[in-house]
Amino acid sequence: MNHKKNLPIPESFRKKIWQLNKTVLPQHTDYAGVMWHGAYLLWLEEARVEALSTVGFPYDLVINKGYELPVVKIDIEYLRPLRCCDEVVVESCLLPRNGPRWPWHTVFYTTRSTIACHAMVDLVLVKIEGPKRRIVRHLSPEMSQLFDVLQNED
Repeated sequence: MNHKKNLPIPESFRKKIWQLNKTVLPQHTDYAGVMWHGAYLLWLEEARVEALSTVGFPYDLVINKGYELPVVKIDIEYLRPLRCCDEVVVESCLLPRNGPRWPWHTVFYTTRSTIACHAMVDLVLVKIEGPKRRIVRHLSPEMSQLFDVLQNED
């Protein structure tokens, strides 16, 4: 099933799409059987962490290298409810850097190729220096290569 044709990301940015397949389970839902808004946040993070692992840079390695990728902004638009037992495709794309921010655009699709939700999440790369945290504005070669791999198709 080709979901990319409906992805509301400008064509010039659609270089690499990271995909995560999920099922809405009872613990993801409220009393009405609709996916709880906080569960979307968990899946957004899971999708980003999975993308890092896929390129050989699991999040524990990010931390061991002395970095963090905290969220500084989230914008979510819920378009259609996801319900218990729905099969969902979560597609994410790392957009071009905006200053120190690394924006991720994510779309939640149902198996019927319907967009249920889309989100923009801005991360910043932070260097851990003892008790201090410093926003990284100039990437090391290793981190530059990591973000290139996350953004660009092979």
